[in-house]
Amino acid sequence: MPDMRAALYDRYGPPEVLYEGTVPVPDIRPDELLVRVHAATVNGGELAGRAGKVRVVTGRRFPQRTGIDFVGEIAEVGSSVTGPREGQKVWGLLGRGTFGSAAEYVAVRARQLAPAPANLTPEEAVSLLAGGTTSVTALRDKAALRPGERLLVRGASGGVGSVAVQLGKLYGAHVTALASAGNLDFVRGLGADEALDHRTTDPSALGGFDVVMDTVGTQHPLFRRLLAPGGRMVAIAFDIDRPLPGLAYLLGSAVHGTRRVRFFSGNPRHALLAELTRYAESGDLRPVVDTVHPLGGIADAHRALEAGGVRGKHVVRVA
Repeated sequence: MPDMRAALYDRYGPPEVLYEGTVPVPDIRPDELLVRVHAATVNGGELAGRAGKVRVVTGRRFPQRTGIDFVGEIAEVGSSVTGPREGQKVWGLLGRGTFGSAAEYVAVRARQLAPAPANLTPEEAVSLLAGGTTSVTALRDKAALRPGERLLVRGASGGVGSVAVQLGKLYGAHVTALASAGNLDFVRGLGADEALDHRTTDPSALGGFDVVMDTVGTQHPLFRRLLAPGGRMVAIAFDIDRPLPGLAYLLGSAVHGTRRVRFFSGNPRHALLAELTRYAESGDLRPVVDTVHPLGGIADAHRALEAGGVRGKHVVRVA
């Protein structure tokens, strides 16, 4: 069986544990496709996984892989798959809790991908994937954001927040963005009506919001109190350094009180990916690439995301 290049790590630890190694090209089952990956990104959950902060989930079998999203082209089609064809440009995400898209090939089912935006390069397109599917689910499906409502986005310059700002405006909301001082002009350029420095802004002075989207994962009670009557808060992260209290609060607030918090872990399917393709091709969403790294620079990509101040996504070029 031939080998392929992939981002790997043999122990938990800092970004330096990551390296470019080789593993076998995955065999596909009859209902799967083999995708040749052109680009992937680094996501916040991968940092926690690599550092060993969620080893109760990731386990102790090594080497472990990284990467959850991909843009590429179909290299092989399983015998029972109809529709997709070899050579087709596609994008998609691996299943929940699965890592390994920072590699030359991935094996996926057809429901996990859709045609990639024809107007974007792989590096541009992949910057919208995880953040786009998460933001659509959060704002449209979980929060039911309506035109004219007030939306607060925490972590507005990051991979998810930068797409949430754009979608908030697309859905007709008044968007207030919290980001670092150096990124305020960036988020204004994405469409934010207000952009505030999260370090110097007193949240209690912001007034009431119909929807709060939290991509940071800390101080949930404080930001929940900003909700106006009938307001909704959507959290996509929890405090990884205090996981049990953080999860307990989110679970409790999801069923108690008038200002409930929606918490979810995304696992998008074809229809959502195809919708995101339409948004990208129509120009409603613009790419949010911070830096493009080679696969061999995977440690640098993780290190840069951990350093903070990111504008959009750190992209890993594989092809």
